[in-house]
Amino acid sequence: MPEYKQGIHSWETGQDEMSDVELSNWLELLEQRTGISLPSERQSFLLNSLDQRIREIGLANYQSYYQYLNNGVQGELEWELLVDRLTVHETRFMRDEHALALITQHCLPQFQPADNNTFNVWSVGCATGEEPYSFAMSIDNYFRQSGRFFDYNILATDISLASLITAQWGIYMHNRGKNMPEEFRQRYVKPHDNSHFKVNKVIRDKVKFSQFNLLALETAELPLMDVMVCQNVLIYFKQQRRRQLLDHMVRFLKPGGMLILGAGEVINWKNATVKSFDFPSTLAFQRKQEHELKQGNA
Repeated sequence: MPEYKQGIHSWETGQDEMSDVELSNWLELLEQRTGISLPSERQSFLLNSLDQRIREIGLANYQSYYQYLNNGVQGELEWELLVDRLTVHETRFMRDEHALALITQHCLPQFQPADNNTFNVWSVGCATGEEPYSFAMSIDNYFRQSGRFFDYNILATDISLASLITAQWGIYMHNRGKNMPEEFRQRYVKPHDNSHFKVNKVIRDKVKFSQFNLLALETAELPLMDVMVCQNVLIYFKQQRRRQLLDHMVRFLKPGGMLILGAGEVINWKNATVKSFDFPSTLAFQRKQEHELKQGNA
């Protein structure tokens, strides 16, 4: 008789409980393809998501769904839907005022544009787009207040294709913009219907959305960034994997560039190319300048 996890069973489809071996296979598949590691307290969330999809597409059990996911193009499309269910997309405009302040009060004023020099921002794990659009609004507002103008680009990536499609439309429920300053609301969005607003085209055009799996970082070809914001993304990974991802990520920072993380997302991470940056209520690391790196190697 196989051993069974207590409480790891289907409430909705009436299936037999999932065995340790089956659960291990599902967890291994998820981590192998995405790097996501579900702690024990979130494994019931996996089961509920599997149950829902099995019921929706009319399959018999976990094993038949597992086989379906590993079967050609139809499996690839279904995997996209499942990953979207397993990742949290709850976000809002102007979510982290401290990160925005670091960008507008330090990173932008310190930026010195030169020929073909663009201020590049990477929103890692952008979900449905509220974060990168907030960056674009804040940068545009900085230009208006400072009188400085230079080219900027925002790269916004996520593993969930469904979230990126929502982001590209730029249409949101009114409650997603509850933290948006009134002047931003007047300038950067417009009513769409009674319950939604839409981000103006001038802001949407500054953000490039792209599907990206962080496991591809080691071999990725990306432009050098002035700012990377990676918040509420690393929580899905084991601590060792988080440190590995960050080591790859900082390779794409310009000298003086800033990496902004969520508070408590990484413990005891050290990398010789970056230094901790002190800013209120923010976990940030700055890429060292070339002369600092040379001094460190002397």
